Amino acid sequence: MARPPLIHPLLILLVLLQFCTFMMLTCSATRKFDHKNHSINKMYIKKSCGNTTYPKLCYKSLAHHAGKIKADPKLLAQAALNTTFYAAKATSKMLKEMSRIHGLKRNEAAAMLDCIADVRDAMQELEKSTRAMDVVEGTDVQTKMNDVQMWVNTALEEEETCMNALFSNKAIKGKVKNGVRRRILMVAHLTSNALALVKSYALAQNNST
Repeated sequence: MARPPLIHPLLILLVLLQFCTFMMLTCSATRKFDHKNHSINKMYIKKSCGNTTYPKLCYKSLAHHAGKIKADPKLLAQAALNTTFYAAKATSKMLKEMSRIHGLKRNEAAAMLDCIADVRDAMQELEKSTRAMDVVEGTDVQTKMNDVQMWVNTALEEEETCMNALFSNKAIKGKVKNGVRRRILMVAHLTSNALALVKSYALAQNNST
């Protein structure tokens, strides 16, 4: 019985090379496509942040979420709220640690504890906002968005109360004030930006109805 002709090794090599070339071109095209989309998403974030009070901080804090946001105003507002919440949480922890520093005077520690309480209240308002944004849909969107804006605005007021009370206390050392001031200001600025993005989304929803 005659054996079937063997496939020439060069033919096999040619087929493999063509397949590999095809795969490389496909992967390359996918990378270019993903890169293009990522750039578009980042440009969307940058443009949206241009409507906030602190656009540079806004973009810096949200640009690395571009893949998740995908030029979606709701996801952008949610990302801003989540970022602000975790920043407030980290600041609250830092303030608590600072209040326990050995050598801190009683009135300094008391002022720090008051500030911690204000930041914790702000955290609660931000947490309510993030949860509400997760379920914003249906016919009562505007009612929910009004609540979200109210809670974020309350959080901003709590942060400002912390700063005002802390900085008006002349007994607190400058070094302590400066350390706290930077963190509280950052959280307040993030909150202000988040509020602007939430308002922008709420306005867009209102115009679409």
